[in-house]
Amino acid sequence: MGIHYERNYKKREIQSSFRSHFEKEAIEKVTQFLASFPDHKPTPLCSLQRLATELGVESILVKDESKRFRLNAFKATGGLYAVSAELANALGVSLSELTFSDLRVLANEQNPLTFITATDGNHGRGVAFAASQLGQNSIVYMPKGSSEERLKAIQTEGANAEITDVNYDEAVRIASHTAEKFNYALVQDTAWQGYEDIPLRVMQGYATIAHEIVEELARNAQNPPTHVFLQAGVGSFAAAIATFLHHAYGDQSPKVILVEPDQAHCYYVSFKNQGERTIVDGDMETIMAGLACGEPSTIAFELLQELAEGAFSCTDDVAGLGMRMYANPLKEDERITSGESGAVTLGLLYRLLHNKELESFKDQIGLNETSRVLLINTEGDTDVQTYREVVWEGKHS
Repeated sequence: MGIHYERNYKKREIQSSFRSHFEKEAIEKVTQFLASFPDHKPTPLCSLQRLATELGVESILVKDESKRFRLNAFKATGGLYAVSAELANALGVSLSELTFSDLRVLANEQNPLTFITATDGNHGRGVAFAASQLGQNSIVYMPKGSSEERLKAIQTEGANAEITDVNYDEAVRIASHTAEKFNYALVQDTAWQGYEDIPLRVMQGYATIAHEIVEELARNAQNPPTHVFLQAGVGSFAAAIATFLHHAYGDQSPKVILVEPDQAHCYYVSFKNQGERTIVDGDMETIMAGLACGEPSTIAFELLQELAEGAFSCTDDVAGLGMRMYANPLKEDERITSGESGAVTLGLLYRLLHNKELESFKDQIGLNETSRVLLINTEGDTDVQTYREVVWEGKHS
């Protein structure tokens, strides 16, 4: 079936010292700054009610990040905020007192900084986009096997970008070494000992997505979700969303389910390994390029170890199924363009609710007719060729 589940037996009440960075007041300030960016607007929260009825749950909501800025992916929220915060720090000003336009004016009065990162595509494009909008320079390293289309998209944003001959985690190490050697500003969404401030800012940018969801549900007098399925690469996105939802809903917080490709399932293996943070090595060949990360972020792991119910490991056909489902919805449901990493959670949800051989997994996480499921489409067709091969030609079926 290509789907495996590992429960997080160490789940407990949140105690991490990082949790305060995702409280409502903190994320509202981040939201306010990002809202000052020209043409910024919240992304749609779509209802797949016909599908929910078909699968036997109360509701399915999808936050569609393919509509974020003009970049077709959620990553711009983190990149834009982290680059802006780092630039403000270098200029000796407080970001909380500035709009994006204010910061751009101040930045133009100084020599430009160089921001550097490693990425599968979406994060790097977000960092390059932010740097170019603020008149700064950027360098982007991509792991081997990265899409040429994603490389060109990053270069279009003005970055000096290249595809390396190493995997993602090694590309991060190269970027870190280069930043240290030339005094560049390293902007990664993964943390390790001694490198935490910038990843936290990236994660705070991601948390604004959850803030938008909570605000919209409140405006529409809708109940909070009971389950949220979150894609986990290094875990920063999942941890940011989960921690904000925990602050927002308290005892009514949804069950957090992590979803990973089976070639890069570091959270699945970590939970299987008695909750010890475990690194997955190798080429990590998967169409889910945005999730092909073998080393959990230290901050994200600490938070998700306390919040996540468990992790699913999925083969590429699960992502392919989700892509085709979003592209071909049931009558009345909205059509959504979703890339490989964005669609895996829907493919998994369908399999869990449709295949009897997976019923034990469904029961373990408490999916039933009263479940209100939240999904986040983290990317659109950022690699058009792969998207068409999967959705038009049936690859990875």
